[in-house]
Amino acid sequence: MPRTKTHVAHKKKVKRVLKAAKGYYGARSKLLRSARDTVVRAGVYAFRDRRARKRDFRSLWITRITAACRARNISYSRFINGLKMANVDLNRKMLSEIAIKDPAAFDKIVELARSKAKTKAQKAA
Repeated sequence: MPRTKTHVAHKKKVKRVLKAAKGYYGARSKLLRSARDTVVRAGVYAFRDRRARKRDFRSLWITRITAACRARNISYSRFINGLKMANVDLNRKMLSEIAIKDPAAFDKIVELARSKAKTKAQKAA
């Protein structure tokens, strides 16, 4: 029985790794071992940062909402609590967009949250 060789499979694997390493500096794009290490590390960073991006955007939206609320003399926590009391289901992304693009509508949302937060505070007293 003749001996089989793995040239075809090996070349395919090498091409796949080097294609993924295209554009990397120096040996990282030319040599298999350096390229493989770099591609694996890049994949780890990509996996991690896809999740970090979600955290970063949520933080940005909260910062925008906080700034808009402070301009209207209400704290962020009271604003969010008032929205929950009023059963308003707007996520933070949409709230930040409304605060930037339509300040008049955001004023109405703030007044709604302010009135609901007051009624809860009055009930507790």
